[in-house]
Amino acid sequence: MRLYAIADLHLGRKPNRDFFANLEPRPEDGLIICGDVGETAEHLITAFQIARSCFQHIFWVPGNHELYTFPEDTLKGEAKYRRLVDIAREWGVLTPEDPYMEWRGEGGPCIIAPIFTLYDYSFRPDNVARKDVLTWAKEDGVEATDEHLLFSDPHETKENWCHALVEQTERRLREAASKGLPLVIINHWPLREDLIYIPRIPRFRIWCGTKKTEDWHQRFNAKVVVTGHLHVRRTDWIDGVRFEECSLGYPYQWEGARDNGHDINSLLREILPGPPVPESGNVPTIWRRFG
Repeated sequence: MRLYAIADLHLGRKPNRDFFANLEPRPEDGLIICGDVGETAEHLITAFQIARSCFQHIFWVPGNHELYTFPEDTLKGEAKYRRLVDIAREWGVLTPEDPYMEWRGEGGPCIIAPIFTLYDYSFRPDNVARKDVLTWAKEDGVEATDEHLLFSDPHETKENWCHALVEQTERRLREAASKGLPLVIINHWPLREDLIYIPRIPRFRIWCGTKKTEDWHQRFNAKVVVTGHLHVRRTDWIDGVRFEECSLGYPYQWEGARDNGHDINSLLREILPGPPVPESGNVPTIWRRFG
């Protein structure tokens, strides 16, 4: 029993739907889906239907795209998130709202901890005040679609929602870590700012997480931290903990891997058992553009 991961499927794009539809059965294994499956409930259902037919265990965390509210939608913010959780549960998929699973397969024993943290614009330079951060990003031609489609209701702001999520997640992770087993922490957004490398749109980093999670890999005895969001596949080792960014991304971001002989199955990232911990605990980033 092995554990794999993929993020940012973006099934609203037909090439991505066709690519993911070629997922092959691994009936004894588990699959993490790290957010940004798509923008609608139908996209989520499609992903779960395909994944469920191939894997024994499915874990899902929301990304920003799942939380979007379009004019024809009736649910916003937390209510939208709760509806997505209900859909996942209908398919037997474990979410951040469910008890964490104890993994006894290869690479275990450990605890699989899906979480949801959002972001609070704290990934910004020290000389940029919160009130100026959106203007600062726009000066470089950057504005996330979130500013128009992602709502925080009933929380006053996204920061307030993020901080409430962080507080409740800290309690759950602390309780899980107290059991003495290492954790596999799953989140859509990176836990650390130093893992963000998006040179074409560097100021997009303000929508990429919160500084409140920077030391969670140490505080909560993480074995692996699995994320997406950046559309930059990479593996990092920090303090002996493996960080995996496992995005698929938009077609132009994965077609190079396809042209080099990869399909969706070889782009799944093996999380457990995974490679051994390097002796130094820290090694240079391994970039995974082509697989």
